[in-house]
Amino acid sequence: MALLDVQDLSVTFARRGQRTVRAVDGVSFSVEAGEVVGLVGESGCGKSVTSLALMGLLPRQRGVQVGGVASFDGTDLLKLDLRALRDVRGRDVAMIFQDPLSSLNPVVPIGVQVTEVLVRHRNMSRDAARKEAAELLDRVGIPDPKRRLKEYPHQLSGGMRQRALIAMAVACRPRLLIADEPTTALDVTIQAQILELLKELVRDSGTALIMITHDLGVVAGMCDTINVLYAGKVVETARRKELFAGRRHPYTVGLLGSIPRLDVGRGEKLTPIPGSVRDVLPWTEGCAFAPRCSRRVDACVGEAPAMTPTHTGHEFRCVNPYPLPQPEESRA
Repeated sequence: MALLDVQDLSVTFARRGQRTVRAVDGVSFSVEAGEVVGLVGESGCGKSVTSLALMGLLPRQRGVQVGGVASFDGTDLLKLDLRALRDVRGRDVAMIFQDPLSSLNPVVPIGVQVTEVLVRHRNMSRDAARKEAAELLDRVGIPDPKRRLKEYPHQLSGGMRQRALIAMAVACRPRLLIADEPTTALDVTIQAQILELLKELVRDSGTALIMITHDLGVVAGMCDTINVLYAGKVVETARRKELFAGRRHPYTVGLLGSIPRLDVGRGEKLTPIPGSVRDVLPWTEGCAFAPRCSRRVDACVGEAPAMTPTHTGHEFRCVNPYPLPQPEESRA
């Protein structure tokens, strides 16, 4: 049984006098204990909104409608009231937010922000929590942790702030960790260190991890299962090796073609996806990716394509997918 089972999750934003926006449109996926699942796509595809809906962090009673089921160990997270959510968040389910500088309170020392989680969910005394907080900072690779506890977010580098967020997220040893673009705005060396740290946390504690990113290069070394999102829907899902060996949806192929590669000649141009995320067709009128798709056919317009399953569990939402590569292409 999956630790988290999300079925037909939908999020709609409606404001008076403005067009209703369906940011998440029937997303389904599952995560098992100790598994790393990726949610991949461009900005605006619904990745972060999905995570905020699961955490109960979308503003209620402000024109936001959330539907579907998000069963965490048998409990539907979407049905919990705010008090019950506060007990789950931080203790059982934790999140590493995208921008550490805006996620951390700028006028509160790092030590206070880490220890409040320990006091709230593990009933620790202030002194015990402060000692544990120093050990957490040391565990995530922050030098001189006792001094850093007294410092404010602006006094830390970008990499240290991200590590502090990770320390806060894992303080209560959650069973599920959601990482929303954890390496954004970090240099390549720090990115590699953060990803390696997350791998160690999953390996050592058996924590399930949802990795949200736009970078297929990141998920190639992290994720067991990958879900590619576009315009609020999952358009392709597969195990990691199968997806990279036999991607079928044109959007997945486009994401891979946009990544710089070391095995091509110098000066070789990237192959960007034409258009922008705003060039979409409503799912009620066909495939949302059709306006940007080089493999568009008449059948792409009219009604939304259904997910096509295969015997291996690889699924894709396309009426004219890329053919499976020949063995010679797969080895290349």
